[in-house]
Amino acid sequence: MIASHLLAYFFTELNHDQAQKIDKYLYHMRLSEETLQEVSQRFGKEMEKGLGAETNPTASVKMLPTFVRSTPDGTEDGDFLALDLGGTNFRVLRVKVSDNGLQKVEMENQIYAIPEELMRGSGVQLFDHIAECLANFMEKLKIKDKKLPLGFTFSFPCHQTKLDESILVTWTKGFKCSSVEGKDVVSMLRKSIKKRGDFDIDIMAVVNDTVGTMMTCGYDDHNCEVGLIVGTGTNACYMEEMRHIDLVEGDEGRMCINMEWGAFGDDGVLNDIRTEFDHEIDMGSLNPGKQLFEKMISGMYMGELVRLILVKMAKEGLLFGGKLTPDLLTTGHFETRYVSAIEKEKEGLQKAHEILSKLGLEPSQEDCVATHRICQIVSTRSANLCGATLAAVLRRIKENKGVDRLRSTVGVDGSVYKKHPHFARRLHKTVRKLLPDCEIRFVRSEDGSGKGAAMVTAVAYRLAAQHKARQKILEALKLSHDQLLEVKQRMRIEMEKGLGKETHPEATVKMLPTYVCSTPDGTEKGDFLALDLGGTNFRVLLVRVRNGMRHGVEMHNKIYSIPVEIMQGTGEELFDHIVHCISDFLEYMGMKGVSLPLGFTFSFPCQQNNLDEGILLKWTKGFKATGCEGEDVVNLLKEAIHRREEFDLDVVAVVNDTVGTMMTCGYEDPYCEVGLIVGTGSNACYMEEMRNVELVEGEEGRMCVNMEWGAFGDNGCLDDIRTEFDLAVDELSLNPGKQRFEKMISGMYLGEIVRNILMDFTKRGLLFRGRISERLKTRGIFETKFLSQIESDCLALLQVRSILQHLGLESTCDDSIIVKEVCAVVARRAAQLCGAGMAAVVDKIRENRGLDFLKVTVGVDGTLYKLHPHFSTVMHETVKQLSPKCEVTFLQSEDGSGKGAALITAVACRIREAGQR
Repeated sequence: MIASHLLAYFFTELNHDQAQKIDKYLYHMRLSEETLQEVSQRFGKEMEKGLGAETNPTASVKMLPTFVRSTPDGTEDGDFLALDLGGTNFRVLRVKVSDNGLQKVEMENQIYAIPEELMRGSGVQLFDHIAECLANFMEKLKIKDKKLPLGFTFSFPCHQTKLDESILVTWTKGFKCSSVEGKDVVSMLRKSIKKRGDFDIDIMAVVNDTVGTMMTCGYDDHNCEVGLIVGTGTNACYMEEMRHIDLVEGDEGRMCINMEWGAFGDDGVLNDIRTEFDHEIDMGSLNPGKQLFEKMISGMYMGELVRLILVKMAKEGLLFGGKLTPDLLTTGHFETRYVSAIEKEKEGLQKAHEILSKLGLEPSQEDCVATHRICQIVSTRSANLCGATLAAVLRRIKENKGVDRLRSTVGVDGSVYKKHPHFARRLHKTVRKLLPDCEIRFVRSEDGSGKGAAMVTAVAYRLAAQHKARQKILEALKLSHDQLLEVKQRMRIEMEKGLGKETHPEATVKMLPTYVCSTPDGTEKGDFLALDLGGTNFRVLLVRVRNGMRHGVEMHNKIYSIPVEIMQGTGEELFDHIVHCISDFLEYMGMKGVSLPLGFTFSFPCQQNNLDEGILLKWTKGFKATGCEGEDVVNLLKEAIHRREEFDLDVVAVVNDTVGTMMTCGYEDPYCEVGLIVGTGSNACYMEEMRNVELVEGEEGRMCVNMEWGAFGDNGCLDDIRTEFDLAVDELSLNPGKQRFEKMISGMYLGEIVRNILMDFTKRGLLFRGRISERLKTRGIFETKFLSQIESDCLALLQVRSILQHLGLESTCDDSIIVKEVCAVVARRAAQLCGAGMAAVVDKIRENRGLDFLKVTVGVDGTLYKLHPHFSTVMHETVKQLSPKCEVTFLQSEDGSGKGAALITAVACRIREAGQR
């Protein structure tokens, strides 16, 4: 009993001593955590180089774009073919993917040999042979009459320019077919199939086996965004943000990058950790100086590294009593599978004895222990190096996403990873050590190169079908030049109706006279008060207008709130509250008891019979004060001032905010004769010839007309361009059937249109994986400011995703691109419609004056116009296209509703004084 214990102890000690000896000898192969961090950092830099347009030509890690834009989302469906060519055999597969909530994949495949003479013959012969095997396979399955989509795994170095175009850079793995290098392998295969004429297929994608691995795992785990192969060779791929890929146009979304990482170190960056054995392997290889990283880790070289170490140690008398055998001296005789066998827990030492004996050696127990340790060191270094580069990839994904903790999955394939007893565990451990703040899952891929190609095809097929379906829906929102011209002409007809005495009562575009007959000429001067009432807040302003040298406007203002009970109380209470605020303001300015001319911006629908008389037609925006509708608001204000008996004011003008906007800009630019507001709501006004304003007596001069153009289309004249989404938004609004034009262009509604489209897409399974969240069903969550943010050019998709997350919408990268596109389509249509309306206005002014060419300025205000990144540009372009005979300048108004009212008052006072003189 004691003897056996002693014996075991003796062996353990012996093993320990022997292992320590080897550790010392192979000191350079044992990499510290610092060294691995350093390798990881260097690899990160190499990735950057490969992605940059300037640095790519000289980069050793090529970072090739694969044009695979998206990983599976589990809704893929259909029947697909796959070809897998990467060695002396090639396979044809049929893959059936079904998604009836169960995600299932069925496969049938057949292996065909490629005869030696074909591998060295002409390219045409090779592809003819592949086409023949494909025909044979389809014949067998009786699917020759179907045109199925096909994915092609072609595991040779290729330069891809599209998903279905791949140019062979060089043959490897013993292939030497003539006139294929530099050509597109897809078109060669297509030619061979076409030449036969007995079947037709749709080749949708060419992929590399690494990408296939990622896609296969991605079908089962939607977090999978990295593919890794460690087998005979090694490589990896991952999903990179498009904005970082200089070699491909476009910044939207992501694309899978085939890294070709085996070439890491070919530029010398790994020289300090390469050992004499690595140099020796490289010198004896078919491609000296190339794929140096691969030669340190992959299965093709692992056994050979161990053999070289054994030979050197034997030569130095440290193993096998200094004895060498011809077998041990033959390149390739120590196979990588031996390394796996020797490292097995239980029978490892016994295996070592068998293998070494087979090589003609007579190994002692110490020799077996030493060999075991050498295998351990070589395979551990391989796993560690592989972990270091993988950590760099994952770190990059984490930075791209801007998250604190990355949760991601790596799909893995390859004989070394799958068959070596400890490789996978060591690799995982290294990644965890180097990236403590990430949760990384490793999934073994089952048949990446075959099923993977079918998966890429299934995803491409799904994306193409979904894209087509979405475009069909969005088509209705895209207006042609002819349609816009038609809108312009109809606006013109409606304008004429509103101006005509007979037609005015039933006109939808009301064309209200404002009694503002002149724009500023720059000689205005004096102090004016302005009131601005158009919502829940109310402003009082003092505006000092100077002329002469110090031509300019100085303003002071104070904002007061209007409590809900006053908004919905009696008219007297409302106007008493307003006068109370004016009194407070005058006191605040130290001007009590001064009588000033006052302009009143009152942004509710009014019928004006004079500049200082506005009859309220109906309250909007939540106001319900009784006893006001049908009354003159100027009178109501004057009565309230008299009730207070504190001060007297001269109410000169009541104006609408659109007119105020025109006047403010008119003070800066004498050509300004049009006002436009595109904010929460939308409206326009312009200077019309008095002879055309039939509702007002007199033929001479001009008058500003408040168009109230939001109601354009209320008579059904826009029904042919209104979509189901416009109808849905209108139906659920506070005023169904009213303000139809406004509902297609103004800020209050665009977000709702977008939300309705997103709902429709989701119901059809074209977005958010077909899952409608409660949030998305909520009216009004999609504020128009989000449209401006989402479309802003400097925003990466990440930020779009965070806006969507804020809305409670879990989105993928693809979803974000789609949402962005919907926002763009809706905003573009709004800007074009607005432009068509504007074109009608400026052309009317031009024709009124009998001009061949008109130079005019439009004063513009409103959040949508000012804040949306593209609205103004698109609108300007539309006006230019639809009114080529007008040169239209757009001027942004600063504070039209406040300053504008004061300026109208100033102009009226100037004219009144001139009349008195």
